[in-house]
Amino acid sequence: MTVFFKMSVNIAFIRPFARVLVPFTLNRKRSVLYSSILQRYMSSKIPPVPCPNEESTSPEQLELDAWKITMKSSVQEGVSTVLSTKDEDPLEATRELIEMWRLLGREVPEHISDEELKTIMECVSKSSKKKYLKYLYAKEKMKKAKQIKKELKAAAKEKAKEDQVLETKENKQQNFLFLRLWDRNMDIAMGWKGAQAMQFGQPLVFDMTYDNYMKPKEVQNTVSQLLESEGQNRRDVDPFHIHFCNLKTDGPLHRELIKRYGEKWNKLLLTATEKSHIDLFPKDSIVYLTADSPNVMTTFKHDKIYIVGAFVDKNIQPGISLAKAKRLNLATECFPLDKYLQWDTGTKNLTLDQVIRILLCLKNNGSWEEALKFVPRRKHTGYLEIPQYSQELVNRVKKSKIIKSFQKGSLNIYTQKR
Repeated sequence: MTVFFKMSVNIAFIRPFARVLVPFTLNRKRSVLYSSILQRYMSSKIPPVPCPNEESTSPEQLELDAWKITMKSSVQEGVSTVLSTKDEDPLEATRELIEMWRLLGREVPEHISDEELKTIMECVSKSSKKKYLKYLYAKEKMKKAKQIKKELKAAAKEKAKEDQVLETKENKQQNFLFLRLWDRNMDIAMGWKGAQAMQFGQPLVFDMTYDNYMKPKEVQNTVSQLLESEGQNRRDVDPFHIHFCNLKTDGPLHRELIKRYGEKWNKLLLTATEKSHIDLFPKDSIVYLTADSPNVMTTFKHDKIYIVGAFVDKNIQPGISLAKAKRLNLATECFPLDKYLQWDTGTKNLTLDQVIRILLCLKNNGSWEEALKFVPRRKHTGYLEIPQYSQELVNRVKKSKIIKSFQKGSLNIYTQKR
């Protein structure tokens, strides 16, 4: 009875664990069975390998040996490839790498020199190589753009030259008569005007005594302005009779004038002399134009002889022309720039060609508004309001000039016809 009780107790105690232990033992037996079946199957498929010690070898050792053999062969192949790449030229290897990047569509230049390849090889990292290649690519692109622009500019220049040649040919064929008229008759007409001005025109004097105060570059600028002034006067309707007074023979201004004019110097319709203006004209009729004068010019006087100092006064002390006029007891005047213009910056000294343009305009119509248009706009901001009395004075001057232009005989004939 006691034995049976013990057995029942043991069974009751083991029963809860049976649910876990029985499947575990069954699964273990099943895996052992599967492994034994798999070993038998593999042994039937794999042919037997002769080994020195058949008792000590097993299928697991055979697989391990085969794996070691394959690994050793792959390592030997890798070493051989590395040795072969080391034996190759590094420049060629770098060039092939760049070519591969170009095929991949990266920003790589087309032409690379050996020095640039060496610089790429010296780069430590891959990113630095890419940056340097990108810089070379941008440089090459800019060079190509400049070359294309240069070629287009040359082609456009060549085309413009061809068009100009064709245009000149057409003009020569169409307007040949007018060209002949300009070459002959217009030059003759200008020559007659200059000859008439030398006999009956109002004198305008350029004082040439300032050549010792100027440097060679300033002398050249002065002569350039004199040439411009002479051409502007020659083309005008009523030109002045220009005088070059105090012109020293073989002086700086004289040599530069002969150099510029050449053979035309002796054919110019002007008066060049070594005499002073006070020896040629009376002092009462002379007015010295200088920007330092305290006397403001109100109207242009047709019976006066205006003197202009022929010099470029960038580096000359101010007041030198005024001092000379005072030593000679001459009347001085300056243009009314402050009266008509809102002066902005710069000095009130004008160039010689600007002065003669203003005087010619005043001589023809007497209008300060039109005359002062030749003052550079960089020096003033605009015109001031002109008083009413000055406009009336301009109108009176115009009327008086129109009346004087008629001769007495022509005026009588005109009145008799009416």
